[in-house]
Amino acid sequence: MVTQSGIEANPLKIKAILDMKAPTCVNEVQRLTGRISALSRFISKSAEKSLPFFKVLRKARTFEWDAPYRQAFEELKNYLAGLRLLVKPSSRDTLYLYLSTTSQAISSVLIREEEGNRCLYITSAKS
Repeated sequence: MVTQSGIEANPLKIKAILDMKAPTCVNEVQRLTGRISALSRFISKSAEKSLPFFKVLRKARTFEWDAPYRQAFEELKNYLAGLRLLVKPSSRDTLYLYLSTTSQAISSVLIREEEGNRCLYITSAKS
């Protein structure tokens, strides 16, 4: 959503994930990954955060929602609860580009410093 103060994630899409109960079947995990995908522009390291859910999908014949998946789901919900908004840079702003890589994903975030960091743009991809 575009507002006067910047670009922010649709609060209804965030609420949809926050209100979700832990998935009990493959279809619910697919629904979760679709919702994460819709918000991926706003989620730092979204590929890394959603990797556990894709691992569950790979084991589709034997669905098990074990402790690591429950933890990843709760961490995602906590992250989304504190999501910041993306803002447009002003001319002559000093911008900082932060990169993060793991063996499974690469992410970047463009930051403008002011009273607290303001996120301008986030990218994320999984390998």
